[in-house]
Amino acid sequence: MLNMAEGVARLGDLAQSPVVAELARAFAAAGHQLAIVGGPVRDALLGRATHDLDFTTDARPDRILEIVTPVSSTQWDIGRAFGTIGARVRGEQVEITTFRADSYDGETRKPQVEFGDTLEGDLARRDFTVNAMALVVPEVRLVDPTGGVEDLLAGTLRTPIDPRVSFGDDPLRMLRAARFSAQLGFDVEDGTRDAIADLRGSLGIVSAERVQSELNRMLQTDDPVRGIRAMVDTGLADEFLPEISALKLEVDEHHHHKDVYEHSLTVLRQAIDLERERNPGADPDVALRLAALLHDIGKPRTRKLEDGGAVTFHHHDIVGSRMARKRLQKLKYDTATIQSVSRLIELHLRFFGYAEGAWTDSAVRRYVRDAGPELERLHILTRADVTTRNRRKALRLARAYDDIETRIVQLREQEEIDSVRPELDGNRIQEVLGIAPGPEVGKAYRFLLDLRLDEGPIGEEEAERRLLAWWDAQS
Repeated sequence: MLNMAEGVARLGDLAQSPVVAELARAFAAAGHQLAIVGGPVRDALLGRATHDLDFTTDARPDRILEIVTPVSSTQWDIGRAFGTIGARVRGEQVEITTFRADSYDGETRKPQVEFGDTLEGDLARRDFTVNAMALVVPEVRLVDPTGGVEDLLAGTLRTPIDPRVSFGDDPLRMLRAARFSAQLGFDVEDGTRDAIADLRGSLGIVSAERVQSELNRMLQTDDPVRGIRAMVDTGLADEFLPEISALKLEVDEHHHHKDVYEHSLTVLRQAIDLERERNPGADPDVALRLAALLHDIGKPRTRKLEDGGAVTFHHHDIVGSRMARKRLQKLKYDTATIQSVSRLIELHLRFFGYAEGAWTDSAVRRYVRDAGPELERLHILTRADVTTRNRRKALRLARAYDDIETRIVQLREQEEIDSVRPELDGNRIQEVLGIAPGPEVGKAYRFLLDLRLDEGPIGEEEAERRLLAWWDAQS
């Protein structure tokens, strides 16, 4: 519950911090207004930690640079065209932006920048009322022209102006609504939600890179599920991640199988819990969370109703992996993330064969080899994928995975399983068989690798004997 007395006290502390006080004096001496704006003000009122400081001012970019240069160790003007100057003051990074209003022309993917003249006008053009508050310094005066404090108290996300106008200025704000819903635990106000549903198609003018960035920031929150529901319920997800909405089509009124959409959201939550438990203090793992969210997207395409009413999804892991790769490429994800997510989806069912009966050591080696650098993520995803309400079944699967992890550790200690190689390399294979480089060397190498995985270390002498016997059998 928001305590206004405590919130006001925190605003005072924020205004008196060394960085803010330094900048406030500099701008006041230069005859310009300065205010902390947006997230830092919101978070101070909510009692949340504040990080990067954002300021707004009536000074134009060139003048901002003149004012901050004497009080900062570093300055950068990469955002000058958008009215923003960055600087490092007393070791902290800050951004200072001229009063402005961004808008799109409805056709291009780049925002058009127009500088404004008043703080109230700047605030009215921001995304949501809870982000449209400013703390004027050095006098420590809260400016809240659109009712941000009331919306903080109500836990509501609402645009400062008509949402259709606001989303027309920047359609990405529709996705930000989902992200802030997840980040703050707030509900999107009905009129704002209706506008998203009506205007969702305009998200198409926003670059894939900006959409990806917002999606990542949402996935990095403590509970992204709230944001995902907002995207799906308004139809916004259909514009850039339709595979998630398609999972809702898999609800079966005859209950032949589980609700795939709700299952996927549960897997995401459980993956996040396991991620924190196994990697305390680490940054949120976007690749893991994407894989958890997308792991079953192949089911709608592979769904088949069998005789007797059973529903099957054969090969949905392979199909889903390919679908995820294509979607993430469209969203301009980096190659490493795409490879990680698609590989995790491809492998996410592999463990369940182990639960049906203990694997041989060779099968465990193959599991580790196939997972490669994704093994730890695969452990988390596979455990999170158990959402059954049958406690006995859940306990059996958990014990089975405990067992496979224990065996992996033991095998690692025995033979450095992560770097399994045949006893003979390509050069030695050529010497033993008396052949030149070519496809036959690759076939021989794969034979020896399979032998190594199946039987473990056998020594060079035995490997040469087996290789020669295999070669003789080829002719």
